[in-house]
Amino acid sequence: MDDSAVRETFEFLAKEEWKHKTFLEEYRDGKVSQSLALNSVVDYKIAEHTEKPQVLEHMSIKDAYLIASHAELDSYNLYMDLASSHEEGDAKNLLLKMANEEKKHKEKVEYYYTNAAFPQNSGG
Repeated sequence: MDDSAVRETFEFLAKEEWKHKTFLEEYRDGKVSQSLALNSVVDYKIAEHTEKPQVLEHMSIKDAYLIASHAELDSYNLYMDLASSHEEGDAKNLLLKMANEEKKHKEKVEYYYTNAAFPQNSGG
């Protein structure tokens, strides 16, 4: 993206995803000792009700955020599916917390999407 604010947002999200990659590797290797805070998340459900745009070299900012929202939803669903395959315990709880982290990312990009798709005008 040419827009620096969008690029910074995606760089932040990429760093978060690297943390998740590390978590998944530790999960795979049986080292699930991390703890994550479980916070309340607002789910705008934009990705669930909009079609995922095609990735293009020159796309609108709103479409870039919408694609990111769909990716975060996919990640959320992955962690929920993994969690459902576990009995109650540490592994399941951590996977549910990771799902919540993805939902936080989805909330963030859907907020940005809304501001890009429906910008405030001078009339209020």
